[in-house]
Amino acid sequence: MSEELSPSEVARRLGTSTRSVQRWIASGAMPARRVGGRWRVAFDAIGASETPAVVTGTTKDRPIGVLFIANRGEIATRITRTCDRLGIRAVAPPTEGPDAIDLLDAEAVIAAARDADADALHPGFGFLAENADFAERVIDAGIRWVGPPPEAIRAMGDKAASRKLAAGLGITVPAGYDDDDQSDAALVKAADRIGYPLLVKPAAGGGGKGMRTVRFADRLPMDLAAARREAQAAFNDDRLILERLLEGARHVEIQVLFDGLGIGVHLGERDCSIQRRHQKVVEEAPSPAVDAALRRAMGEAALALASAVAYVSAGTCEFLLDDRGTFTFLEMNTRLQVEHPVTELTTGRDLVADQLRIAAGETLGFSQADVDLDGHAIEVRLYAEDAEHGFLPATGRIERLRWPSGEGLRVDAGVAEGDEVGGRFDPMLAKIIARGHDRAEALDRLTRALDQTVVLGLTTNLRFLRWLVREPVVRDGEARTDVLDRIWPPDDWTQRARIPDAVWSTAARALLAEDDRGAATTAAPRQDGFRLNAAPAIRLVSDDETRTVRLSPGSVRTRAEIVRAGDTVHLDFAGRSTAFRVAPPPDVDRAASAAAAHAGGRTELVAPMPGQVLRIHVAVGSSVNTDDPIVTLEAMKMEHVVGSPRPGHVTAISVGEGDQVTRGDVLGVVDDAGP
Repeated sequence: MSEELSPSEVARRLGTSTRSVQRWIASGAMPARRVGGRWRVAFDAIGASETPAVVTGTTKDRPIGVLFIANRGEIATRITRTCDRLGIRAVAPPTEGPDAIDLLDAEAVIAAARDADADALHPGFGFLAENADFAERVIDAGIRWVGPPPEAIRAMGDKAASRKLAAGLGITVPAGYDDDDQSDAALVKAADRIGYPLLVKPAAGGGGKGMRTVRFADRLPMDLAAARREAQAAFNDDRLILERLLEGARHVEIQVLFDGLGIGVHLGERDCSIQRRHQKVVEEAPSPAVDAALRRAMGEAALALASAVAYVSAGTCEFLLDDRGTFTFLEMNTRLQVEHPVTELTTGRDLVADQLRIAAGETLGFSQADVDLDGHAIEVRLYAEDAEHGFLPATGRIERLRWPSGEGLRVDAGVAEGDEVGGRFDPMLAKIIARGHDRAEALDRLTRALDQTVVLGLTTNLRFLRWLVREPVVRDGEARTDVLDRIWPPDDWTQRARIPDAVWSTAARALLAEDDRGAATTAAPRQDGFRLNAAPAIRLVSDDETRTVRLSPGSVRTRAEIVRAGDTVHLDFAGRSTAFRVAPPPDVDRAASAAAAHAGGRTELVAPMPGQVLRIHVAVGSSVNTDDPIVTLEAMKMEHVVGSPRPGHVTAISVGEGDQVTRGDVLGVVDDAGP
């Protein structure tokens, strides 16, 4: 049997560093196997004085012929686009239907990659991208991992450990708590020392999942419990850290790129300050607040952090930046970021192609001096969510879809017309990106692009995005992480969002199937509003409003994108897909219930989103105050608490823990009177 050596023993025989050997193993350039928790290298795999081809950079290791994409949606489409250009066959597994692969089942994913004869596996972002155990399994299966070494993922994926690493390198971190004692008592004591407001964050994850902003001490125990549940569900690890909330700061991140030799560069910064619930909405490069000197300092800090964990491939170091130019380390994302297109458009690089070259054993091939930032790029994320009702996720079928086109525009989309958008996956539908010679031109192009975009059939955040890119704080580049809390929704939004008469009339004509001359066509049903010697009338319902619409020859109508799907008309109202249906006949019980609610006596609590009932906080007969929790719903491993709208007594609970509900389902009733 061949002699097996540890990485340090291999390094001594080859006259190189242990870290270099670990990189070669992680990238697949040096065959190795795991024995227990340690790597072992067969001596005859390297020879007494032979180093892998990756050391010299003169020849490629093994070119990638087939790439398995362990992801879905827009990132799978985007990776495939680069593979097509490079002549690599991309294989993305089905995630719906009888042959669907569960992307959270590591063994199923690896088996599918083997069946596809894949040379390499790209995890995209989310799902398995930051799972060190999965990366190890991929490498052990003889498939190259397109990403950093598992050891680097572990080192930077643990938020407590990465805080300590950054502090040890002299990089500022927020005041916080990252000790092993995870008892409520220890966390409450630490919170008192740190001070409020503070953030509760899962130690093992990112992407905003499990994060809670806590402003008052009496809320901390409840938020700790909720954060632990979400962290366990999302990351299989319920450890938490605490950090002082730095309000009014910018969120600025640095893109880094390292090859298997440890040679790395940074590709400038991205400003991701416009967020909601710690998830990014708008990203741009470069940041309006970063000059050359600050960029150099932040870049050097990011390179130092990545080098300290023997990083390979693309990664991002995230910082908070205050108005004095002081930056504070938050975390490192050990994967390709959602917002990578703005870096590509300002550097001229294809980061996926860079990742694939590095995974194939090639050296970086350029230096920091070769990185040239040119122009400005801004990206928005189009979500299936209702920004006007707490950014809750939405579901539905895409009945009509139109993407923008024009100079300087790029759309990375993961959906097509006719697709059904459910609640199983992240609600991001696409990214719309605009590039310009300067920031003003990029913003102008993005604004026009959003005005051209049409999505009908389900609720999206498009109307919100159209409003946002026109706001002065965004146009002036003055956004901070708390900007949406301060400006959304504007005071006049209720009036601006009210459906105009012309929109009601247009929807009514579509439901009556009238032609342009005002005559009903043969497609119209008999309940088409016909009235002898009177203008046709029809009762419509849209959202929570019901209205009788009378159509006279001079009725106003609006020029808007519109599509009819069965008994429903979907109309684009300023970017929001607004559904109109024929209202049901008047109902005595419904009318009595509505009258009671209007009088303040009784309120039905309805589900604001589809999801699963995770917890019922009260029993029938309980007294509640305004905002007291009634039911907690879970969707996509994130929780939403439905609270009481006013003081009263709980007179009914209509669901049980574990039940699946859809938006609008009645959860319970709060009444002024007792049970």
